[in-house]
Amino acid sequence: MLTQYMEQIETIGLNLFFASIFFFIGMAIHDVLKQGNVPKSGRFIVWLVLFLGCAGFIVKGIIQITWEGSGIG
Repeated sequence: MLTQYMEQIETIGLNLFFASIFFFIGMAIHDVLKQGNVPKSGRFIVWLVLFLGCAGFIVKGIIQITWEGSGIG
């Protein structure tokens, strides 16, 4: 039974791994911005870039699931 769902388990594990990496990157960036006394405009740009990277990853996953569900991928 486990071999039957191995690909799905790997996909879920990889997605959780990337989510944790994004979290730790965000915590590291927060610490650097806090200690570096970065102005608000700079902080906004940094968080915007981080958010867009995370949003791109999520959109990629949604497109992948949609395509696989419709038989394209």
